[in-house]
Amino acid sequence: MFKSLQRLAQTSVIALGLGLALSAQAEPTKVTYLLPAPPNSPAFAPWIIAKEKGYYRARDLDMTFIAAKGGVDVAKQIGAGNAMLGGAIGDTPIVVRANGIPVRAVAVLGAGGVTMIATNAGENIQTIKDLKGKTLTVMSYSDTTYYALLASLRKAGLSKDDVDIQAAGPSGVWQLFSASKAQAMAGVPDWVVNAEDAGLKYALIPREQVFESMAQAILASDDAIEHHPEVVRGVVKATLRGLQDIIDDPKAAAASFARAVPAYAGKEASLEKTLRLYVEYVYAGQPVLGRIDPARLDTVRKFYVSEGIVPREPKLDELYSNQFIETSTAAK
Repeated sequence: MFKSLQRLAQTSVIALGLGLALSAQAEPTKVTYLLPAPPNSPAFAPWIIAKEKGYYRARDLDMTFIAAKGGVDVAKQIGAGNAMLGGAIGDTPIVVRANGIPVRAVAVLGAGGVTMIATNAGENIQTIKDLKGKTLTVMSYSDTTYYALLASLRKAGLSKDDVDIQAAGPSGVWQLFSASKAQAMAGVPDWVVNAEDAGLKYALIPREQVFESMAQAILASDDAIEHHPEVVRGVVKATLRGLQDIIDDPKAAAASFARAVPAYAGKEASLEKTLRLYVEYVYAGQPVLGRIDPARLDTVRKFYVSEGIVPREPKLDELYSNQFIETSTAAK
């Protein structure tokens, strides 16, 4: 009788141990993902929609988004080991690699540049050169959109001393612009729509005059790429699936985003307008979704160095990796 009870107890312990082991295996990997601004911005719709629709969870990832202070800060935090991954403009590795920070882009979300230069339509500003003597807003002096603005000014023969650039934060960047306290703004499409919704009539500086910087990118540390490739791959593929949803149906994507961020409930029409700007100016025209074009990155790299924006030319192959973008169906 005692032996039977002993065997039963042993069996129960083994079963409990197996159950705990299986439960542990079922737990998703926790991933902290840094974003250059608060995650409730439509600029981050591919990530928010991917989480809302369970694309990360389907790859056994438990994503937590945390806001940093601009794209360069994202890269610095990743390089310091405070997170494996984060988001910034694809130019960012050029800026930080020159300072020895070991991060690179592993996907870029679109073939266009994410930085737009919007002007108050009443100011009749037609060109970059017309910005001389004007006040412009940017999110911060450490965000890559700021560097794209500097490059655009230099391309037109101007320097930052020819204009008054004010770092106003992710809300102030468009609020000062819409309140006519600045004649122009360098930022992402959602801030342009925010200014329009606030009653401002705006005009966009023609795309060919704006420095051909890159779209938003997924950044990863060298350590994460080497030692946690499946986490990086899962984040890339899930995010690209969210991106594809936006390209396929901006209206439905706006509804998904509003469900994930309740503050946007009832604002789906404005969200759709923002997402369509992204699709038209940023996301479209990429032959393989997410793939980084080395030739374009090289052009951006050389310009940053030649104009003194970075002190030295980092090696091209240290700036990116396409190893997580295998085929044209990478987002599927």
